[in-house]
Amino acid sequence: MKDLIVHLTVSALLLLLVGHFVAGITIDDFGHALLAALVLGLLNAVVRPLLILLTLPITIVTLGLFLFVVNALVFTLAAELVPGFRVASFNAALAGTVLLTLFNLVANRLLNRDRRR
Repeated sequence: MKDLIVHLTVSALLLLLVGHFVAGITIDDFGHALLAALVLGLLNAVVRPLLILLTLPITIVTLGLFLFVVNALVFTLAAELVPGFRVASFNAALAGTVLLTLFNLVANRLLNRDRRR
């Protein structure tokens, strides 16, 4: 349970950071970022696998690049579901998902490094 709370908190902070770097992504405050992180996690667990399965032929043809589109669509859907979290365009969603992924990689490396010590 503690790991889940830490992961959600870190994800919310990273979403706020993405909102500062990407024009077109707006998050009102930490509470909305926390809710957005929770909704994004749920959508990634439930909706994203279904979208990947449905778009498998085009994903294969594009050598996996279509997964960026799927990620951006899930990100946009999360923004539609959470008040206080807005994405202005598909390009902003695409840039936001790429940046959020990179930030998550760095954060996970740092958190896992602390656990191993």
